[in-house]
Amino acid sequence: MHRRNTDVIPTPNRVAKLMKMDAYDWVMLITLATVWGGSFLFNAILVAELPVITIVAIRVTVAALALWGFVRVTGRKIPTTPQVWGALLILGVLNNAIPFSLIVQGQTQITSGLASILNATTPLFTILVAGFFLTDERFSILRVLGVIVGFSGVILMVGPEALGGLGADFWAQLCALGAALSYGFASVFGRRFRELKVDPVMVATGQVTMSSLVLWPIALWIDGPQDILGLSFNAAASMFGLAVLCTSFAYILYFRILERAGATNISLVTFLVPISAIILGVLVLGESIFIKEIIGMTLIGLGLAIIDGRLFQRLRD
Repeated sequence: MHRRNTDVIPTPNRVAKLMKMDAYDWVMLITLATVWGGSFLFNAILVAELPVITIVAIRVTVAALALWGFVRVTGRKIPTTPQVWGALLILGVLNNAIPFSLIVQGQTQITSGLASILNATTPLFTILVAGFFLTDERFSILRVLGVIVGFSGVILMVGPEALGGLGADFWAQLCALGAALSYGFASVFGRRFRELKVDPVMVATGQVTMSSLVLWPIALWIDGPQDILGLSFNAAASMFGLAVLCTSFAYILYFRILERAGATNISLVTFLVPISAIILGVLVLGESIFIKEIIGMTLIGLGLAIIDGRLFQRLRD
């Protein structure tokens, strides 16, 4: 019994091992960022026909239906204990209901560029929360430095001019920061499902199921009933892509990475999403790419390399 308890507190070498991401994890993280970056293309079509909270509610509901179909086809074990479903409810609130609502509220008063910058503070909040609550994700100078460098890249890509309105709409900006903080808590809280031995697919399924139950009353209260059947073909196709690809598939990747690599590493996806959004904008929408965006991507890559640590370990060796 005493030997088992000592294993809970990892040695420095064990911490380093637990915090690293291998090539498979990086491929999943980049894929997740690409998928979430593509969600901007679908959102651009949908916001012209539906209110934002309603879009979010439909998104998680359709995603839940798709995931339940996948669970049934693959014959996965469905959790039955109140402990697991209670945890899934909390995760759904932390990872969907609270941040989605706060972001929507914030964006009624601040620009999307400033909102993106504030949302990119998620890794910093995650490092802080994980440092307090997780024994295998303690603070380190390299991690904090990597977040600062990566965050600088995000600011450069979005445009420093987006910071011009910083402080003008205090409560709206506080909402955006609150969403980032909520994501940080969600990443840390989600680690417990590995100990509960819950399949990452079931974590994704349970989370969007519980968040849909929370979000629909909010959507009906704020937006009122909407004519969902009257959507255009483009909007309906965009909703399908947003729910199935950018939510169902994305959350399977999300919880798989979280299980393998930890809360801090999964939060790095918020640095990569702007890169994928810009690249997709160039390829799909014919948008231009500027030198500041290339430099920003380089800074983000450097920040990720610092956080990963392996490059510096090799140089030191």
